[in-house]
Amino acid sequence: MKAAVVSVLILLVIFVAWPVSADRKDLPGAGGYGGDEDDDNDTKSWFPLDNQLSLSYYDRICPDFEKIVATKVREWTKKDSSLGPALLRLLFHDCGVTGCDASVLLDHEGSERRSPASKTLRGFELIDDIKSEIEKACPGLVSCADILTAASRDATFQLGGPYWPNAYGRRDSTDSYARDVEKVPSGRRDITALLETFQSYGLNVLDLVVLSGAHTIGKAYCGTIQSRLYNFNATYGTDPSIDSKYADFLRRKCRVASETVYLDAATPVKFDNQYYINLQKNMGVLTTDQELVKDPRTAPLVKAFAEQPPHMFRQQFAVSMVKLANVGVITGEDRIGVIRKVCSKSNSRPY
Repeated sequence: MKAAVVSVLILLVIFVAWPVSADRKDLPGAGGYGGDEDDDNDTKSWFPLDNQLSLSYYDRICPDFEKIVATKVREWTKKDSSLGPALLRLLFHDCGVTGCDASVLLDHEGSERRSPASKTLRGFELIDDIKSEIEKACPGLVSCADILTAASRDATFQLGGPYWPNAYGRRDSTDSYARDVEKVPSGRRDITALLETFQSYGLNVLDLVVLSGAHTIGKAYCGTIQSRLYNFNATYGTDPSIDSKYADFLRRKCRVASETVYLDAATPVKFDNQYYINLQKNMGVLTTDQELVKDPRTAPLVKAFAEQPPHMFRQQFAVSMVKLANVGVITGEDRIGVIRKVCSKSNSRPY
């Protein structure tokens, strides 16, 4: 049975497509905010209209793009290591709403960022700092969506996670609505609901299990799990699926909603497969974590990742992240996106 599970996993890994697009041949050679909301701005034509992301998009127009991002991420995470998981979570929340379009970065009344569900998101200042530095090097050419994609990858890598090649060429959304945040999977949803959400993104059950593995790093606010600890299913008790000793620890730790708890109790700052081992021991923090070992569609994959060497998880995480970062992107062909001058502000509006 064990060999069969591993074989299934290996086959799934092999058949996940790794998107690699052709190089662009007509990239702009000068600065300018392509696709600005101003209808009289003709810089839209500076950008290619092929609706393809490219691994070499910035090679000529902003060759230091990835170097600037990596340097800034290293500077900030050296001072605050918790920013690594925060950036990864910020990308998930961006891509999981209207696609990877940097809409989560817009900061105005009624935006995704102002939604109550987004109040614990962090990393905005780091993205703004990267954008400011890049604007000095190649003004008007690098989108906030591409910056967030690169920064989350570099933060993961600097935490010991895998490195993957990003294709670029995204544009930024012009709109952001708090009501759309309801699309982001919560820690209390069941597996069927999560799978339906992932399938709507073009992702599959393997991606769900693998991307849930991001919880091998980072923390959760106790407010998100208090009902599971103190009033499970309105019983005023604790979820019986939690290991009893671990439940005792969580109850002591989470008396106050604003406290935090590591999502991986064993190796909380190491990017490894311990998350899956924890789930096998009934030590999943979020309901959606622990449900992965109960559902027959996801349990075999959890078991396989728990039992195989960590590099199996790391390699597949890289593949699934590439897929996630390509969800709902806006490119030059769409003509509805922009290159925002400031990631938190619309180009044509005062807020």
